[in-house]
Amino acid sequence: MVLFAISSAALAQTLTPLKHQPPDGVILSFQLTDGTVMVQGNNYSDWWKLTPDDTGSYVNGKWSQLASLPAGYAPYAMSSAVLADGRLIIEGGEYNFNNFTLTNLGAIYDPTTNVWTPVPAPTGWDYIGDSPSLVLPNGDYAIGNKLTKQMRQLNPKTMKWSSLSSKGKADFNAEEGWTLLADGSILTADVKDAPNSEIYTPSKHEWATAGSTIVDLHSPSPDGCINYGPGGKLCYYPPGEIGPQILRPDGTVFVTGSYTASNGPGNTAIYDTATGKWAVGPVFPNDDNAGDSFAVLLTNGDVLVEGDSGTSYVFNGTTLTTGPATLGSLMLLPTGQVLVGGGVITEVYNSTGTYQAAWAPTISAHPATVTPATTYSISGTQFNGLSQANAFGDELQTATNYPLVRITNNSTHHVFYARTHDHSTMGVATGTATVSTNFDVPGLIETGASTLQVVANGIPSAAVAITVE
Repeated sequence: MVLFAISSAALAQTLTPLKHQPPDGVILSFQLTDGTVMVQGNNYSDWWKLTPDDTGSYVNGKWSQLASLPAGYAPYAMSSAVLADGRLIIEGGEYNFNNFTLTNLGAIYDPTTNVWTPVPAPTGWDYIGDSPSLVLPNGDYAIGNKLTKQMRQLNPKTMKWSSLSSKGKADFNAEEGWTLLADGSILTADVKDAPNSEIYTPSKHEWATAGSTIVDLHSPSPDGCINYGPGGKLCYYPPGEIGPQILRPDGTVFVTGSYTASNGPGNTAIYDTATGKWAVGPVFPNDDNAGDSFAVLLTNGDVLVEGDSGTSYVFNGTTLTTGPATLGSLMLLPTGQVLVGGGVITEVYNSTGTYQAAWAPTISAHPATVTPATTYSISGTQFNGLSQANAFGDELQTATNYPLVRITNNSTHHVFYARTHDHSTMGVATGTATVSTNFDVPGLIETGASTLQVVANGIPSAAVAITVE
């Protein structure tokens, strides 16, 4: 039986406030491939950048304002992803300018030009809202229609939408989250058809049941409709909520639940990708739950999940341990810390323990000498980490399964991130397969003997020696 526990590890978890607080708070944050963090401010259309200091510290980092979204688009609870080319895409939104609209607007941000460009919705999709989405291993952005079983994929190179078969899907995509597995398939725990779960296999272009989650993970469906559309004439009947789900290094997926029909605590379940079977996980203590909340894979393999009460919990594969109050969005940083935004102050969460050596990226080919403002290729293994590492109940996707390149000068010990782009894959847990990415050496990098690391989900490779000329 899996039990709730309090351990001495809980006492070692700490929160450190940022030295410079964000000018307009943090609704949601994204790890860009140049090492900076991009956040959505509390005005919804405004965006800001956190740049770490020259030691690589995000706690001591500084803020600068980025371009605002195109006129008419100020979403909350949208779908999102950092693409393989380094751009950020956001699609839809349950709310637009604080109005429940299930908007089908979208935009893509290019960090090299600081420009947002509108993205037309897929043909026939008048509403997108808070939909499940992720980046497929081939780099295409896949999204599910909240109100139907339909799926579409966007080719980032052509910016064209095409249909994805949703053959076999048991229910609408509403409120469910998608988790990318090591074989490139997608796992979801149904909400509308709970307690069923499903797996989508891209090569087969179809969904199939992954069995019952055993325990109920979704909250009850609220009574009545929520009006939207022209004149509020359309009705959305919410099927309930569910919590985030995270793929762990051991190949299991930890899935968290919202409150139950009796308003009791949320359940959790564990899916074993090796056996295809579900097991019951621990119940949240103190009548807490994680419906529509955040979770992060820590570098030690544990999962940090935020309860709806604002209390955080750590799942180590067996037990749930109470942690500090986090009260906001969670996102894994390349330092292995977690950025906590959305509360009164923005902080970083510091966990205990460390990663296993086998989880780290490895570098097999790299340039020995690099020149500022020049692009190079680097290859090795596990550049995308073992998991998407960040999740929410359904929308607000902030996955970090892509490589960062960190260069440290041997004399000054100053840290520089080289912008990565055009990764060979966006898969996870790619094992011994050789993968690669390109990186742009910063124009203002310090010259001289240095070391280079590839970082994936906060876990660095062994450092290799380079010279910056």
